[in-house]
This record gives sequence, C-alpha cells and structure tokens, in this order.
Amino acid sequence: MITIYHLGLSQSDRIVWLMEELGLPYKLEWFNRGNDMLAPAEYLALHPAGMAPVIKDGDKLVTESAAIVEYISHKYGGGKLSVMPDSEHYADYLYWMHFNNNVQSVFFLKMAMGGNFDESETNMMAKTAERREDRYYTYLDSYLATHDYLGGDKFSCADIMVMFNLAELSLFGGRTIDDLPNVLKYVERISERPAYKKAMEIAGPATTQPA
Repeated sequence: MITIYHLGLSQSDRIVWLMEELGLPYKLEWFNRGNDMLAPAEYLALHPAGMAPVIKDGDKLVTESAAIVEYISHKYGGGKLSVMPDSEHYADYLYWMHFNNNVQSVFFLKMAMGGNFDESETNMMAKTAERREDRYYTYLDSYLATHDYLGGDKFSCADIMVMFNLAELSLFGGRTIDDLPNVLKYVERISERPAYKKAMEIAGPATTQPA
C-alpha cells in the first residue's frame, strides 16, 4: 500500500485526489505546518532532497508531484488517467501536466515580494511576473473555451495537476479568476467530482490536520 506523507496545504493534495479517483487504498500520514507556514523538520527529513510531496511505495520514496502522479497512474491505475504518446492530445496533455513549472516560478516571486505590486519602475521584475501570470491564465481560459478537459476529451492527470494551481492562486496568488469565465466554469464543474470532494475533506485546504 502506498503511504502519502501529506503536508497541510501542499501539492500532496493532488496525490490524495488521484488515489480517490483511481479507487486505490492508501495510508495518509499528516504533517502540520508551523506558525511560519514552513514544513516541519521531520517532514523535510523524509527525502534526501528535503522536498514535498513524498510518497512511499514499499521501500521506494518518490517525490515531485508530477512524477508521483504519473508513477501511480501508470503503475497502479493502468494509465487510464494518462494520455498515451499515440494520442492526438498527447502534446496538450504534456503541456498541462507541466504547466505548474511556469506558474510556480511566478507564484514564489510574488510570495517573496508580498503578493502586492506597486507601479514603481523599481518593481519591473514584479510587474513582468504579473504580466506573465496573466498571459498563462489567459491562455488557459482560451483553451477551456473549446475543451472540457485539459489534454484531451476526458478527465486526466493533467486536470489534477492544474486544479491545485487554481486553488493556490485564489488562496495566495493575489489574483482572482473572476475575469476568466471559462476557468470559472471549469473549476465549478471539476469541483463537483466525488473524488475531488472526498480528497478535499481528507487533505485540504488546511495547514493543520482537522480535529
């Protein structure tokens, strides 16, 4: 059985959701964030790279949420939530699977600068980051104008990956999605999935384990 080392309010939400979508058994070990919102030392000690999220499968530790999602999907889910290379949607699927790489860099820059940008020329880097973020999410909205799901004509791991970014954006990103009508409809629809609802009840969003 896979053990998910879950850090409150973190990308391990994705892993819990995936397991629920696939109907796979798992063990959840919850780690609370400190008052400084950082991971506790015992969590960082789980993996030599000191990263989250982390799962354990037998004696094997796996980290990086996209790697974990693909690992579980192919090894235990029969690849049914993945898009295969022979699919016409494969390139789109890969893009959305790794969309996180683009938006996380902007997110962490905004976090480091307090999330609010003034118009001073001394904040050129911050303003550039904000424009990049708008460009990324405007493209997402345009994609969803003609697609029900990301990377194909059915729900996939790509949807699991991007939904975390959208939740993170509203909680910490200093930006709403109110100007993105197709993203709003997408979030409302995906949020109604039973596995998503169950995963959020179990694993987030919260910094500490619910009583």
